[in-house]
Amino acid sequence: MQNCILRDRGFERYSETWELQKQLFHGGIATKQKGASPGHSLILVEHNPVYTFGNRANWHHLLISDERLKEIGAEAFEIERGGDITYHGPGQLVAYPIFDLEALGMGVKDYVWNVEEAIIRTLADFELTAARVTDRIGVWMDIGLPQERKIAAIGIKCSRYMTMHGLALNVNTDLRMFQHIVPCGIADKGVSSMQKELNRQIDMKAVKTALGTHFASLFSLNYLKNEQ
Repeated sequence: MQNCILRDRGFERYSETWELQKQLFHGGIATKQKGASPGHSLILVEHNPVYTFGNRANWHHLLISDERLKEIGAEAFEIERGGDITYHGPGQLVAYPIFDLEALGMGVKDYVWNVEEAIIRTLADFELTAARVTDRIGVWMDIGLPQERKIAAIGIKCSRYMTMHGLALNVNTDLRMFQHIVPCGIADKGVSSMQKELNRQIDMKAVKTALGTHFASLFSLNYLKNEQ
């Protein structure tokens, strides 16, 4: 087991959590370069409405004007992760693992598999069946059927075996916000949420607990006290 600081930020503006991520990520790399272990952090948070663009994103996948963006109270950020455009907002659980993969003894492919598995197991705790799609990152429902839809997105950055950015699981998310984008650059698939699938409001605290538990199991983590 390796120690990990669990940082539940509650509800926080995207820009503030992004700054924390960068501090932990670059601080971790600097620590590794000195031959020491930076440890691990797992950030759990909900954000204000934002659209984020990965480093290879197509800006035409944002389907509304800057004026309309302001009208709906959303912001846009170009960030370091891979992938295309995605949405973050209230009712969505976002998790940012700032992990040292070298210390965990795994590569990026296994890391992403475990992140997906943590989401899949969390959904199973709520009696929802989801899975992976070959050659597509993220977690999906009703794969291969006309109603195939995405319930969680994943986008990461990894350098010197340190990770940042992470996953977004739609819990009680306002899915109308996805109508303003081509989610992850995939035009012919829908999106869903736990609330929509179960037809009821979901306890965010319970989802955080489940996701944290599965991260601990899959990555062999021992959580230290919750730090903000």
